[in-house]
Amino acid sequence: MAKKSKKLVRREYTAADVKELRAHSKSKTPVTKIAKQMKRTEASLRQKAMALGIPLGHRR
Repeated sequence: MAKKSKKLVRREYTAADVKELRAHSKSKTPVTKIAKQMKRTEASLRQKAMALGIPLGHRR
């Protein structure tokens, strides 16, 4: 039996999502924690942050 793959569902970023992402960026929250809280992938969050021109995660 072949395994069924999950159907890809894309969700748009709402204004509230962007506001939350900016707040996390300012507080330097780790990307893994943000991903679990917002129920999005780390890659998705990094891409959105890059598009917004904000840093994400901790700074070394």
